[in-house]
Amino acid sequence: MADQAELSLRPIGRVIEGPSCPPEEGWESREAIIEIDAAWAGALEGIEGFSHVWILWWLDRSGPPPDDLRVHPERREELPLVGILATRSPVRPNPLAMTAVALLGREGRLLRVRGLDACQGTPVLDVKPYLRRGDLVPEATMPPWLEQLWAAHDGERLEAVQDPDRQVGGAQ
Repeated sequence: MADQAELSLRPIGRVIEGPSCPPEEGWESREAIIEIDAAWAGALEGIEGFSHVWILWWLDRSGPPPDDLRVHPERREELPLVGILATRSPVRPNPLAMTAVALLGREGRLLRVRGLDACQGTPVLDVKPYLRRGDLVPEATMPPWLEQLWAAHDGERLEAVQDPDRQVGGAQ
């Protein structure tokens, strides 16, 4: 849409220790360290009072959206074609991502977190506290294909436990 204004974003920090790219199976339990730029150090005051935070980050390794804006989630042909905005695909109109993570600690400008799926070197755009009252939506619903995908993930994880040499999972 040519008449829409462009926006400008600047990172406030970077992931300085994190998963390899693309993140491997088990990233949910791995720790990462985010370094916030010195100019934003004062903005972290009080963040350590929260057990969880949202990390908004730039998908700097993602390509442009495909011509066909529909995908099979995680490239699984048994799942229906859906629009990329109905998925967590890294290929998006604007390469923005957000992840709710456990905040394990803060040392100055460093945040130690668990459960970040951003790779080492990824630009961080913002940090927001996770609020139980505003961020939790108990009545949220999801399409049946997502339940099917999660069931497949559970089965793959079980197989991986039984055969540790087997590769599990895949990027969307």
